[in-house]
Amino acid sequence: MARRCAFTGKGVLSGNNVSHANNKTRRRFLPNLQATSLYSDALGQMVPLRLATSSIRTIEHKGGLDAYLLGTPNGKLGQEAQQLKRRIARAAASAESAAS
Repeated sequence: MARRCAFTGKGVLSGNNVSHANNKTRRRFLPNLQATSLYSDALGQMVPLRLATSSIRTIEHKGGLDAYLLGTPNGKLGQEAQQLKRRIARAAASAESAAS
């Protein structure tokens, strides 16, 4: 499983450990990824995702998974998020046409 956020694309960065004697050794900075499930109102089900904690906070701030995805341009979303956005948009459109 890749160490990459499904929505923002945050991944592993590299850098140096620097000792008091200024010796440098390579290290990796891992993103704070969490396996979580978010509820989609349009789909009516939980969607399992692997997200960075900053992404989870942003989703909650924007009002939920559906509101976040539909209000975010595709250029700022990862591939998995774009697929989920299309599923949600189709489900919302079909629910809207059924209500009319």
